[in-house]
Formats: sequence, C-alpha cells, structure tokens
Amino acid sequence: MKQIVILSAIAVSLSIASACSSSPETTTTNRTTNTNATVTNSATTNAPHTTMADDTPAAVKAVFPDAQSITTQHKDVPADKIASIEKDTSSKVPDKDHHSYLAFSATGGARKQIGAATIVKVDGREVVIVYDNKDGSPIIREIRAEGVPAPFLAQFAGKGHDNDLLLGADIKASGAGDAQAKAITEAIRVDVLTMQALYGAAHKH
Repeated sequence: MKQIVILSAIAVSLSIASACSSSPETTTTNRTTNTNATVTNSATTNAPHTTMADDTPAAVKAVFPDAQSITTQHKDVPADKIASIEKDTSSKVPDKDHHSYLAFSATGGARKQIGAATIVKVDGREVVIVYDNKDGSPIIREIRAEGVPAPFLAQFAGKGHDNDLLLGADIKASGAGDAQAKAITEAIRVDVLTMQALYGAAHKH
C-alpha cells in the first residue's frame, strides 16, 4: 500500500481546528513572509493531535523557507470519507492516519499559519504537495518531486477536488513515463480528496 503524507500550503483562509494555534511546534527558520494563510478544519469531532516538528522532512522545510515553526499534524480520515474517496478514484487510501505539516510565521508579532503540505510516496519516490486555499477548499499551489519532469508536475497547479485529475484528460504525461505519470496522478488525486474531506469547506454543489 502506498503511504500518502500530505504537504499542504494553504494560503488565504482555511482554518484548521483551534488546536493549531496552541499546538507545540519547533522553530525552523527566523525569516519574515509576505504570505497570509489560515487552515480550517470542518471536522470538529475529529480533534487533531500535534507532534513536535524535530523530524520535519527537509523537503517540507524547503517548501516553507519563511516559516518560524512547523508542526506535524495527524488526523484520522473517517471511514465514510475513505469509502467515498476510494469509490471516486478507484484507488486505495493508503492509511487512515493522515499527516500534514503546518507552517507558521510571527510577522509583526502575530502568529499566522502560512501554509500546509503533505508528502505522498509513489514507488519509493517522495512527492510533495503544497496547497493554497480557494473559497475554503484546498487547491494545489505546486508539486515537487525529484526526477519527475517539471512540465508534468506544473499541470497540477491551481487544481483541487472539483477537478477530475485524470491522466489523459486534464493531465498529460508531458515527458513523464506513462506508468510514472499514472501512479503520481492517482496518488495526488487521493490526497486532494483527503485534504478536502479533512479541511475543506462543506460542498455547495
């Protein structure tokens, strides 16, 4: 089973449970940022727990160079959401314990979340998914993965749960091998729907 870990940089306003503002964290860098973001969690009954970010992956730190602190968040994906995601994607959710990394800055003395990110492992390769927010839902800002053609990864920018994210339709191989492109696309699609289930606003359509 592939393990999906979610790197998400949600810029603008997606609030995650109030626990985020008081959760423990580890300082990574001491720089300022020009990005404002909050992450929200609509699943209030699924209270998250945080861990110290001493083990924050280097790939996550590289995504948030302006963060003063990064916390690791674990959230259980509800069984009904797993069933829905697997039905929609025809792919397995690799683990009900979903990990995301929340980055914070303290520009002007105010602590602000500047992003969230996840890491999905595909055939032994780490794929970092960075999220922004649009109308309360996670939207992909960028995808990073070593050894994967940039034109292929660039197609995911700006896409979210309302996009089909189907290889051969709105996503093309664009220099990646067919098998690699399919595996990465499917993993990203599962992650996007998982992020929406855990942190996105309620559907209005």
